[in-house]
Amino acid sequence: MKNKPKSAFEQLLAIMARLRAPNGCPWDRSQDHRSLRFLAVGEVYELLDAIESGDDHELAEELGDLLMQIVFHTQIARERGAFDFEAVCRLLVLKLMRRHPHVFGKVRDVETPQAVLAQWDQIKQAEKAGSRLPRHSALDGIPKHLPALLRAETLVKKARQAGLLPRTNARRRPLSQGELARRLFALASYAQSRRWSAEELLRSEALEVEGRLRRKERQRAARKAV
Repeated sequence: MKNKPKSAFEQLLAIMARLRAPNGCPWDRSQDHRSLRFLAVGEVYELLDAIESGDDHELAEELGDLLMQIVFHTQIARERGAFDFEAVCRLLVLKLMRRHPHVFGKVRDVETPQAVLAQWDQIKQAEKAGSRLPRHSALDGIPKHLPALLRAETLVKKARQAGLLPRTNARRRPLSQGELARRLFALASYAQSRRWSAEELLRSEALEVEGRLRRKERQRAARKAV
C-alpha cells in the first residue's frame, strides 16, 4: 500500500525542521525568537500592500510569507521543548470557542458586530485576570512596538472605554476626515523640515500621556477604596 502523499503544510513543517537541522541552512540555524521579531512586522506590512492591490496571487504569496514566520517560531520553540505548532493551533481553537459563546455556547443576546466586540473584550479581560500576566490597568495590553499613531489611537480608545478621557473632543467645529488627514500630513512635513522624527515625537508624547492616565486611574481606584 502506497504511503499517502504529504500535504503542502506537512511539507512546510518538514522543510523548516530541515533548515534548522545541524546540516541545514546556516542563516536559519542562527536565528532565534528575538532576531526574527521585526521580520514578522515587515511581512505584515507587505501583506497589507497585497490586500490593497487586489491581486489574489500576491495575497496568497504574502500570507505564505507571514505563515513562514509562525512556522519558524514554532520550530524554534519545539527545539527548546516549549511548544509546537499543534499546541499553538490548540490554544487558538480553545480561545475562539471561548470568545464566541454566542456561536459555540448558550449566549443568545449578541446580535451585532458591536456587541460581539464588547463581549470579546469582557471575556479577554476575565481571561487575563487569571493568567500568569494579569492586567491590572485598563490601559494594559497595548503592544509597545505599535507604530506611534496606532499606539496613540489605541491608548485613547482604551482610556475612553475606562472613563479616563471624555468620549469626544470639545471642538466648535468638527474636522472632516480630509481636513484631519491634511493636518496630519502637514505636521509630518513640518517635523521633517526640522529634521525631527514625527514617529518618535508622537511615541514619546503617547508614553507621557499614558503615564498621566495611569496615575489618574490609580487615584480614582484609591478614592473608591476609601
